[in-house]
Amino acid sequence: MFRKIVSLVLVLCALGMAGAAGVYAQSVTQSTSQYGIGNVPQVPFVNISVRQPTNNKEVALSIQLLLLLAVLTLAPSIIILMTSFLRIAIVLDFVKRALSLQQVPQTQVMMGISLFLTLFIMWPTFDKMYTDSFKPFADGKIGIEQMYTKGIAPLRVFMFRQMQSDPKNIALFMSMRGLPKPRTLADVPTYVLIPAFVLHEMTVAFKIGILLFIPFIIIDMVVASILMSMGMIMLPPVMISLPFKLILFVLVNGWDLLTQQLVLSFH
Repeated sequence: MFRKIVSLVLVLCALGMAGAAGVYAQSVTQSTSQYGIGNVPQVPFVNISVRQPTNNKEVALSIQLLLLLAVLTLAPSIIILMTSFLRIAIVLDFVKRALSLQQVPQTQVMMGISLFLTLFIMWPTFDKMYTDSFKPFADGKIGIEQMYTKGIAPLRVFMFRQMQSDPKNIALFMSMRGLPKPRTLADVPTYVLIPAFVLHEMTVAFKIGILLFIPFIIIDMVVASILMSMGMIMLPPVMISLPFKLILFVLVNGWDLLTQQLVLSFH
């Protein structure tokens, strides 16, 4: 079956390449008949050369380009650390471990669920970033510095709201950096807010994971006690407790309840 699928994909690719070649040949033929042999459109030549910079502006432009490429490379990490993805991914992994599931659902599936839940939760923030930052910049109304300031502001507000009831992580990083006590959110630098938010999200996710583990640990203890009392020491308790865990999770409508509580846990 797998070989058939691979063969089908290769055939489709070959047909696509043949079709593209046919379209290109037809366009060249039409251009030849319309303009003559000497006026056939030529493929543009791209020349990339390396030379010494002539002034400081060119050096600054090269550095900005390198920083931009670095930001694009770190974009997945930024999405993970500055959004709700971190808490959701950790909690879902705790659920999988609490149910003693090894292969089902796969890690890719869990990450996909975390990603789309993150989009659902962060959509108002992303929409505000697009409306206040990217769209005015694309229209030429603001510069790149204003785009960064207005673009990072909704993310800062989101992160600060999650830590509003417990700002001890902000105080921790402010004290380690030697900064004075902030009066407002604007007084907290972004490089302080991000690590404080990461520690806060990990702490909250671990608290939720502990609460999720409690009922399933009770099932494991009961099953292990019953097996020991019956003298079935060699039988792994996980094999017997796994169906009961799944039955309990399905009866309480676990996925819906877990998703609802995860979404409500974000302010």
